[in-house]
Amino acid sequence: MGSLLIAQFFLPDEGIGKILIDINSPSVQKINIAIPDFKNYSESGEHPELSSDLTKIISNDLDLSGYFVPMEHEAFIDEDGPLLTSDNIRFKNWSVIGAELLLKGGYTCVGQNIEVVVRLYDAYYGNQLMAKRFLGKVDRYSSLMHRIGNEIVFLLTGYEGIFLSRFAFVNNSTGHKEIYLCDFDGGNVQRITSDESIALLPRWSPDGETIAYTSYKDGSPMVYLHEISSGKIKRISDRKGLNMGGSWMSDGTKLALTLSFDNENQDIYLIDLSGKILERYTNHWGIDVSPSFSPDGTKMAFVSNRSGNPQIYIKDLKNGNEERLTFDLKYCTSPVWSRLDKIAFTAMNDGHFDIYTINPDGSNMRRLTEDEDNSEDPCWSPDGRYIVFSSNREAGYHLYIMNSNGQNQRRISYLKGDNTSPNWSPSYFME
Repeated sequence: MGSLLIAQFFLPDEGIGKILIDINSPSVQKINIAIPDFKNYSESGEHPELSSDLTKIISNDLDLSGYFVPMEHEAFIDEDGPLLTSDNIRFKNWSVIGAELLLKGGYTCVGQNIEVVVRLYDAYYGNQLMAKRFLGKVDRYSSLMHRIGNEIVFLLTGYEGIFLSRFAFVNNSTGHKEIYLCDFDGGNVQRITSDESIALLPRWSPDGETIAYTSYKDGSPMVYLHEISSGKIKRISDRKGLNMGGSWMSDGTKLALTLSFDNENQDIYLIDLSGKILERYTNHWGIDVSPSFSPDGTKMAFVSNRSGNPQIYIKDLKNGNEERLTFDLKYCTSPVWSRLDKIAFTAMNDGHFDIYTINPDGSNMRRLTEDEDNSEDPCWSPDGRYIVFSSNREAGYHLYIMNSNGQNQRRISYLKGDNTSPNWSPSYFME
């Protein structure tokens, strides 16, 4: 895993206030935040385009969080003067247009380096809530702004932000299915495989350094590990028959995957990173696929057709008991277990696929998407408060994120071709 060097400094406070957003409330009241374009304080005016670019990134992050409503700029007041003092800010003029928070920012570019200063205010009372300075590289300013977004979310909610996390996903724009990466907001797209075949099911390791995936590049489906920092690829399962999928255990040293051994029955096994089989998890005449571990590693959700149509089951890894979880839907697949102990999955309903959530005991099943098109491949955010998924609701498959209750569904991918099978990185991942 690479790292982005960001130095962070605290500026003198003018009386810190606090607005707390209760993100555990059934209905979160969004906060209107005004974010004027960042001021360029570079001596020779380098990179004037960043004035609006920095604003767009932080506005988009806060919008995607579902906790804020970035306001339109048409009603903004033009205010000049020193950034580091509030004397020139007419807070009444901001509050009268509906702003509850005001974020003021400026930047200075020197060579390849950039310094960004931000101050966050309560627009009604004029209290300063945050004052910080960040240092980074000009060519990586987007990651710096994601960091600032994280700071704002943590200040106002008490929970870590996830704007520095990334997605791995599958795209077929080259005519083949390859694995790609992108930032939380869909930017900074990077292709990491050139198999010129079919690459599927990317899965981040818990430390964010490696992606496990399945590829047909050598003729049949095999499981590979791709090291992000070096680009090195290692094949770890090439047995005859099916080698498919991969769910990491929390210690990052083992994977659960489906093997068929020369077209025999498909069951779930646990292997280490050398490919050695450590344990057989399922042994049934039905097809067992798509393993996902519980947060404490004591249980595993998986899909099986042992009852006819594919349904989701829970296996207790301590005593070996297996119980069916879903009953009311005809076709259920792709279970993923969140750190908050919820399971998201895909199910067919009314002739198309939608995303659902359910408790591990089978209670409180909820349908989160209700489109005439398909919504598939759910994956939880590192904090368990968001879900990324793929949908063909807008001419081809694209990636969308939504809150865990199904609200604030937003498209984030615009890469040509179909974008499918998203997987969310750990929250601390940096490019």
